[in-house]
Amino acid sequence: MKRGKRVVVKEKSSRKKMTKEEVQHKKKVIKSVFFTIIAVIVIGIAAMIANDFIIIDNNKRTNLVINNKNVTSSLKNNVLIENDVIYLSKQDIANFFDKHIYQDDKTKEIITTYDKKIAEIGLENKVININGSDKQISSSAIEKDGQIYLPISEMADVYNIEISNIQESNIVTMDSLDKEQKRAIVNSNIAVKSTSNFISKTVDRVKKGDAVIVVNSDKGYTKVRTANGKVGIVKSNKLENEFAIRENMEEEKQISGKVNLTWDYYSEYASAPDRSGTKIDGVNVVSPAFFYLDTDGKLKENAGNSGKAYVKWAKDNGYKVWPIVSNGVAANKGLSITSNIMNDYEKRKELIEDIVSKCVEYELDGINIDFENMKSEDKDMFSRFIIELEPRLKEIGMVLSVDVTAPDGGDTWSMCFDRNVIGDVSDYIIFMAYDQNGSSSTKPGTTAGYNWVKLNLVKFLQTEEIEPDKLILAVPFYTRVWTTNADGKVISNGTLNIKNTEAAIPDGVDKQWNDELKQNYVTFTSGNNTKQIWIEDLESLKAKISLIKDNDLAGVASWEYNMASDDVWPMIKQELNK
Repeated sequence: MKRGKRVVVKEKSSRKKMTKEEVQHKKKVIKSVFFTIIAVIVIGIAAMIANDFIIIDNNKRTNLVINNKNVTSSLKNNVLIENDVIYLSKQDIANFFDKHIYQDDKTKEIITTYDKKIAEIGLENKVININGSDKQISSSAIEKDGQIYLPISEMADVYNIEISNIQESNIVTMDSLDKEQKRAIVNSNIAVKSTSNFISKTVDRVKKGDAVIVVNSDKGYTKVRTANGKVGIVKSNKLENEFAIRENMEEEKQISGKVNLTWDYYSEYASAPDRSGTKIDGVNVVSPAFFYLDTDGKLKENAGNSGKAYVKWAKDNGYKVWPIVSNGVAANKGLSITSNIMNDYEKRKELIEDIVSKCVEYELDGINIDFENMKSEDKDMFSRFIIELEPRLKEIGMVLSVDVTAPDGGDTWSMCFDRNVIGDVSDYIIFMAYDQNGSSSTKPGTTAGYNWVKLNLVKFLQTEEIEPDKLILAVPFYTRVWTTNADGKVISNGTLNIKNTEAAIPDGVDKQWNDELKQNYVTFTSGNNTKQIWIEDLESLKAKISLIKDNDLAGVASWEYNMASDDVWPMIKQELNK
């Protein structure tokens, strides 16, 4: 058989040859797909690692967790742990617990206050004094690398905290005992993550049946703190049997609603007035002139049996009693008496002890500090006095109110107050909104014009940053009769009580309303002299009191009871209740 010759027929290709650009594009697509696949693989591996292993911080710094928040990055200095004593620097105490912490120049003692406690601790003796009582501790304060450190583990009752040193995780936890704390049980073995994201580091692992502290919950996730002190996120359905181990401790205000205080002044050399049978409509606080600093710098009283009867009358009528503590007698003899006390910690402490004793003796509800005419350079030391007094009063349930003047004025009248600190520390700061033109003024003018009061309230609230619910506006129940001679020189400016104003204006003299001051004004001749009165009456007071509602202030105070007309009390009550 003859073998045939194989013939190969070449078919013409139907595929079009790719251009150079198309080849390059194809290569890019293949490369992109390749790297995407690699990225997915890497992410998957990372996720597996994150879920299987705890990523441990490699720093050697002790972490600090306060109320379930890791504040380590905010520390000014490291947490020190020596001989099982935990130390925090004075700077960090100021940052986290007591911004007013202070070292006395004379004694070198560190004085710290918190809530109901004032404590002093030194750099030598292993003793801490808390609210006047000494307590032995295992370590004094120390100085290291130019910084002062306090043994905070020995001061837990000062700051009302619970402290744990978790050595395994190098974490110190501090929990406020007046804050709510909840716990829950973990229902399966789970990883505690740094965030709720799918891919996030594992900060700790917990086993089924472990207890964790519950911080807060949101959208199916719960922030927890583990037994190791680690704070992180778990799914909410991994927790069960949530229970509270501590409730929030909130103190009720002594006065519900607006404060309506009236000062009941009488001379330091007279007895407390007999108010039996008297009822003051709308008032819920009376402030009698019980206590004052004498020229020897000691606290003297003007109460006695008549004062006890006054307190009984007040309480029978439902009034709280916050007596005045005045430096008036001392200040009248010069500024140095008050200054000497304010600049000496031991003398401040003695005065505070005397005030506390009087509060207990007379079964008071609070104290009203009325220190005036002080050196401007003593501003910070007067603040120290208030800072140190407040916890001692709070310990026995007393309210602390402090009287201050308008922010702008003379050195000894206005510049002697740090209103921001006083407003921060005290329960109430009372703006004595009067004597815009006082007894020392050389030109006639209003005692308390509406526009002046309003402007200064803005300064209190915005510049001085006083919280509105701490600010009480004090209004005057008096004005002044200004007498000037033919040359316009002020001859006299005697005080005129509201209840006597109408009788002081001659018949036929027309009142002129000043809408800027929100006051009536009169002027008339008396012999060769001219008399002028910027009248305080129901209309002028009502305008000023309206600022309390406009600014949501704490309430009103009035100087003083004996100057009032009978119709002023229902008006104030009505305005406060609007």
